[in-house]
Amino acid sequence: MIASIRQKFNTAFTEEAYQNYLDSLNTPFPGVLDFSVAETPIFIGKDFTEKVLATGDYVNQVIQSDSFKSITEPSLENVALFPNETALPQCIVMDFAIAMNEHNEIAPALIELQGFPSLFAYEVLQDECIRQNYSIPSGFSPYLNGYTKEKYMHHLETILKGDTLIDTKKNLDTNNRNISDSTKDTLKHSNKHTVLLEILPHQQKTRIDFYCTEKYFTIPIVCITEIFVVENHLFYERAGKKIKIDRIYNRIVLDELKNQTKEIQDKGALLWANLDIEWVSHPHHFFRISKFLLPFLKHTYIPKTQFVDQLTSIPTALDKYILKPLFSFAGQGVIIDISADDIMSIKDPSAWILQEKVEYANCIETPTGPAKAELRLFYFWDEASQKYIATMNLARLSKGKMIGVDYNKNKQWVGGSLAYFEKH
Repeated sequence: MIASIRQKFNTAFTEEAYQNYLDSLNTPFPGVLDFSVAETPIFIGKDFTEKVLATGDYVNQVIQSDSFKSITEPSLENVALFPNETALPQCIVMDFAIAMNEHNEIAPALIELQGFPSLFAYEVLQDECIRQNYSIPSGFSPYLNGYTKEKYMHHLETILKGDTLIDTKKNLDTNNRNISDSTKDTLKHSNKHTVLLEILPHQQKTRIDFYCTEKYFTIPIVCITEIFVVENHLFYERAGKKIKIDRIYNRIVLDELKNQTKEIQDKGALLWANLDIEWVSHPHHFFRISKFLLPFLKHTYIPKTQFVDQLTSIPTALDKYILKPLFSFAGQGVIIDISADDIMSIKDPSAWILQEKVEYANCIETPTGPAKAELRLFYFWDEASQKYIATMNLARLSKGKMIGVDYNKNKQWVGGSLAYFEKH
């Protein structure tokens, strides 16, 4: 999006550098990378970054408002309820299209959000591999709000393990004069055993993120088939030893659980019991902070969204809208080119939204034609400031109607990527 940087990157690009980049991504966990990776990162200027962050701040204000729980309670009406819901999730992700607005200007458009984790650990590896093989201009970073790799991983560890940050300068023994004033905040470890829980994790396309999480934070990967309950505690077994789970880093998409074998579904049913367990993030937040929240958001950079069951009439210009099932994942079930019959034939209109269609900008010049792009910002809860902070991101490039593998088959310069923001 910054023309001079884009031109310089494209001119310097070689297929050898790209292959070396892919090799770097595959080196830590050979054969695990299971999704397409774009040939290029994207570079975002200050003005666009400020608009995205301002929109994210507005969304977070709604999430932290007194009315949040009441307006999102209907999202749980048809859901089996889990115990131990926390008021707010520890992490939120927001998806922004890089769009062309009605004034023919490039602008962000919030198209989805989730109270659910993303590729939080993998993106650390991706940044390292990009920098090993490409020249990234000075003054650009994939981290936001002054975060660095070290600060990001420090914060993420507190979220995953339930640790807390303590200000050592405020907690010193006043008689101890040997500690420097520059002493930084440190972690107070909770000593709770955290596991990454997923359905058949070693078969998931995003499993490289699981392995990065395990490597960086020593968090075991546990399949839902391995769990069992003793009294009101959850366990799994390793090397013949029963290990108690205190905290679940939740990567289970409940919609996927419905499509599993009876054996796996029965294991999943254990999680609805009154267990002594903590969640990161609680399953209810997947529903509350999702497409369900979009109709309640009113902002310049958020497309108008309506619940289908609340439509007073079907819009005449349906080419300007898109239909989405509320709780689908990874773009499943979305209808792009819709007709009145599509709306009329929906069996459960309360489970669908009608969203203003976003015109993605063909803003990433590549040697094989312009690409569209989407940003996903990672927000972490900060206990000290009592707010969510944008910390890191991922990006996706597309040359099809939508961002996704099915729309980009046999295309180049598309797939998963990373955005580098001009520091401000």
